[in-house]
Amino acid sequence: MFTKPVLSLVDIKAVAAAAETYALEHNWAVVIAICDDGGHLLWLQRLDGVAPVSAEIAPAKARTAALGRRPSKIYEDIINDGRTSFLSVSALTGMLEGGEPLIVDGHCVGAIGVSGVKSAEDAQIAQAGVRALTVR
Repeated sequence: MFTKPVLSLVDIKAVAAAAETYALEHNWAVVIAICDDGGHLLWLQRLDGVAPVSAEIAPAKARTAALGRRPSKIYEDIINDGRTSFLSVSALTGMLEGGEPLIVDGHCVGAIGVSGVKSAEDAQIAQAGVRALTVR
């Protein structure tokens, strides 16, 4: 039998708080979503002023990063490099930059997805959340 770490509510709150702080420091209105390693939503936070569609996109980015155990940008790059058949992967709907896996002791324990500003900025916010988990 294998054992692995799992996200606690304390972990989730720390990741979300770090991402929120980073977004607010830059005056970026975003949605922050955190899911477990199976892509199940554990946290959704919608900052004031963000477009409603971001509440759909952020969890999709998180799910994609969790299931793939890699940043969601990788899939965006694959598609942009011409492998459009990758769009047929029905489980991955957030193949856009802004989803980052949460890795602990080599295990993917979940992911964070952010949506609301430019994709590279979404990724910066998500990475701030990732750093909060690794610091703990």
